[in-house]
Amino acid sequence: MPLIDVDGVQVNFPFEPYPCQMNYMRKVIACLKEDYNGILESPTGTGKTLCLLCASLAWLENKKAQIQNQRRLLQDADLNSTLVENVYKDDLSKQLDLAAGVWNGQLNTPRIIYASRTHSQLSQAMQELKRTAYAHFKATVIGSREQLCIHPHIMKEQNNTAKVHLCRAKVSARSCHFYNQVENGKGNFANQVLDIEDLVTLGQKWNCCPYYVTRELKKEADIIFMPYNYLLDPKSRKAHGVELQGNVVIFDEAHNLEQICEDSSSFDLSSGDVACALKELDHLALKIQEWHQAALGSVDLDSHAVQDFTLEDVLQIKAQLMGLETGIDEIEIKDSSGITKDGSFIFEIFDKINLTFDNKNFVYNLLEKMVAHLSNDASGSIFSSRGYGLSKILDVIKIVFNAEPTDFMPLSNHKKAVSKHYKVHIRANTATKKKKCDGWGSTGNPSSERIFSYWCFSPGHTMKDLKSSGVKSIILTSGTLSPLSSFSSEMGINFQIQLENPHVIENEQVWIGTIGKGPDGVRLSSAYDTRFKHEYQISLGNAVVNFARTIPSGLLLFFPSYPVMETCLEKWQASGLRSRIEQHKALFVEPKSKFEFSTAMDNFYEKVNDPATGGAIFSAVCRGKVSEGLDFSDSNGRAVVITGLPFPPRMDPKVILKMKFLDQVKVQAGNGSSSLSGDDWYKQQASRAVNQAIGRVIRHRYDYGAILLCDARFCDSYSNQLPLWLRPVVRNYENFGQAMRDMMAFFKTAEKLFPPPKQTSKRKRLGDAPGCQGAYFMPSGSTVPRKRAIQQLDKASAVTTDVPSLGPIVRDDLSLERLKMSYGGTAKVTEKPRVGLLMALTENERTMANPQFDEFEPPLVKEVAAVGASVEPKPRKRIALKVENSKVAKDTLATAESYIKEVKKVLSNHSYLYFSTTLTEYKATGQLDAMVKCLYEIFGQDVHNHDLFRKFIRYIKREDREQFQRQCIGLLGPEPKNDKQGNSSSAPGKRTLAQIQAD
Repeated sequence: MPLIDVDGVQVNFPFEPYPCQMNYMRKVIACLKEDYNGILESPTGTGKTLCLLCASLAWLENKKAQIQNQRRLLQDADLNSTLVENVYKDDLSKQLDLAAGVWNGQLNTPRIIYASRTHSQLSQAMQELKRTAYAHFKATVIGSREQLCIHPHIMKEQNNTAKVHLCRAKVSARSCHFYNQVENGKGNFANQVLDIEDLVTLGQKWNCCPYYVTRELKKEADIIFMPYNYLLDPKSRKAHGVELQGNVVIFDEAHNLEQICEDSSSFDLSSGDVACALKELDHLALKIQEWHQAALGSVDLDSHAVQDFTLEDVLQIKAQLMGLETGIDEIEIKDSSGITKDGSFIFEIFDKINLTFDNKNFVYNLLEKMVAHLSNDASGSIFSSRGYGLSKILDVIKIVFNAEPTDFMPLSNHKKAVSKHYKVHIRANTATKKKKCDGWGSTGNPSSERIFSYWCFSPGHTMKDLKSSGVKSIILTSGTLSPLSSFSSEMGINFQIQLENPHVIENEQVWIGTIGKGPDGVRLSSAYDTRFKHEYQISLGNAVVNFARTIPSGLLLFFPSYPVMETCLEKWQASGLRSRIEQHKALFVEPKSKFEFSTAMDNFYEKVNDPATGGAIFSAVCRGKVSEGLDFSDSNGRAVVITGLPFPPRMDPKVILKMKFLDQVKVQAGNGSSSLSGDDWYKQQASRAVNQAIGRVIRHRYDYGAILLCDARFCDSYSNQLPLWLRPVVRNYENFGQAMRDMMAFFKTAEKLFPPPKQTSKRKRLGDAPGCQGAYFMPSGSTVPRKRAIQQLDKASAVTTDVPSLGPIVRDDLSLERLKMSYGGTAKVTEKPRVGLLMALTENERTMANPQFDEFEPPLVKEVAAVGASVEPKPRKRIALKVENSKVAKDTLATAESYIKEVKKVLSNHSYLYFSTTLTEYKATGQLDAMVKCLYEIFGQDVHNHDLFRKFIRYIKREDREQFQRQCIGLLGPEPKNDKQGNSSSAPGKRTLAQIQAD
């Protein structure tokens, strides 16, 4: 790897960097040498992460040498040195000062804290580090027990709070075998770059706790990777032992840092949360009474007896929470929009319940002990909240009393200084979904429930706290930060270094056009007054048909919100437009659940890379999972279509208050201030979301793609909000046909200049969909010069290579290998089939789709369709299943089929896929808790569906039925009883649990 001189620092870079990469590394090193803060914007695909890691670690290498040299000089101060030695020492010191910055007297080696939003993004950065010459640096990642714990009992806990306290209890008692191996086993993890997945794998191999190993590795680490929330929350920093004094903090993907800073300092507390906490306190009081009675009766005491707090402690906390509940209920709310008060109101209401700065630590520690006991209480029902309510109260106290008062400032002034960043908002809870604790027996009235919110509207409040902790330098970087002046102003600290980088690609690699009208001449606008109109939705659908026909391979279709996407898809389905789209490309829809999303992504990539199809479309929303962190390089994303501007909901109370807050700040700042107005902020939220979605399309130096902005407002003024590198090449189109012709010409030219890359197998990361690796780029020095390389290329085929729908249609039968994939198992089809719910599930899918034939077809093909997949009709190999010709088998199958039909009537496609998948897993693994959790989520929220929950006992394994019955009663309550005449009080058609069991 060549050494590159970057302002006196020798950076070991994998290849000769591009000018924009050199510029980026110069800015990073300037921040580190001068102890400056920096905001650095560099487009996705420019190698931002690689430049950031190489530049910062090269500087750290020099800084270590400088500190080592200064230590040696101090040790040798009393020794007589020759003139030559002194000259040599002075020369070495000057060189090190040039590379690392002038020595400030600090002898402790600084560390680099590298933060990103998710562990998936951190894993991508760590994989990048492994490929550099700096992989020898000591690195570790900080994660939660949720990701790192390998203890089988703790992993079964659903509540993260319960996991934390159960782990602490086992560690304290030295009863965790994995923790006990940390001291002897930590050497197996040293001297290598390990992400979360690697840590868990090694932990399981060596029977050593990965969570506590990372705490040991952190002590010697040069670079520490962690999610934002571990860094921004002072109590989380303390819990994980994160030191900031003298260290460098890097926020990657910082475009959402503003929102994360605000959210980390805000909370929403509902009446249901308080009621849940009160119920937990009642449970603790009962436990203490039982313990005292057992003690008086000389009965052996329970190992979980309450010893860390007294009954008086429980009653004191209960009185405070009841006072809080009363105080919230007494606030007069005149209308549905709620009422807003100044941030100082939070201290007024807490003073009334005697929760102040003086006793907050006592109350907090007491609550922690109570939550720990509830989490470890083995005598409690599996349906108990396990400290959920009291944990919420803990979070509230932590946020309200986050900033400690100083000795030189009166407490009243401190409260005013803190509360000026906040607003208190109280409103009625109009949501129909029940809270977690309510589902387990809270008697609170949902119609009278209120939500008490304490919202922070100043991200600078969090950033100033970070800077005051002695951080050497803070660097914020992303592909979409502009306009930098307003972003810097919102962060509340001074950023001496700023950069807006161009892209590494040439103009012929990207085509971007604003399209104001559809093929039928109808104005395209997703504004509130037109987004749900028939004419707009049909015109947009016709435009998408044309895009599907002409754009090769993968296409990303972004909507401004879920409601807009759902209504458009429904309209296209009803009008036949969806089937026209699917003649050219399979259509996938972004689901909301994590499991369904992973499945949909797998199927999308499979379709894109299937040469027998014309690619695929993934329909998603701006700010959703698809718009951030995923890589759609090369054929996976040849075009991005933006169908509208994703403004925040204008009438949302939090949005309204945020805009008012910014207007007040701007007035106070006076003329000439770079502060944002509320209206400017509102527009920027939309443009940043658009820019983030646009960033999915160009992922490396030789990638190419098209960007279609299908909203007339882009033609007016919003195009100047686009990234700097795109603004010079934007074309405005009034005529849809002309836009299509230009785009087709672009793809024909790009095909010739940039041949498709070779398919390489990439390591599949834990929790990542295939193809979700980080952005990368081709080394400029690793091949012949670009123009010369283009001359040596063979002539590429026509657009029909990537769009088979434009050429002759070739249809192949479903191969045996494809059949294996559909089943997820072997290709044997002669084995005796099961007669039960799984058979009925399959039979029902088949008969509803094609009732005229009796053959069986793979269930997963239908399940894919449930999340928006479009499988083009192809002749399939039909496999006839022979069912036992017995009356019992037929009756069982018929009963199961009837049940499945009832289920499909009440469930959405997404929920039905969740149900069928969980059922399959239960039959294979016997995990009853996961099955019950699924049933409660899909049937438990609506009393009319409770009967379907209870009927499921037919399909529970015999050894699990008694446990299932207990859980069913715990979740839904007792079965409605019969009256004196023997008639059930339940709705007509309902059957009792005993009747279901008898079957």
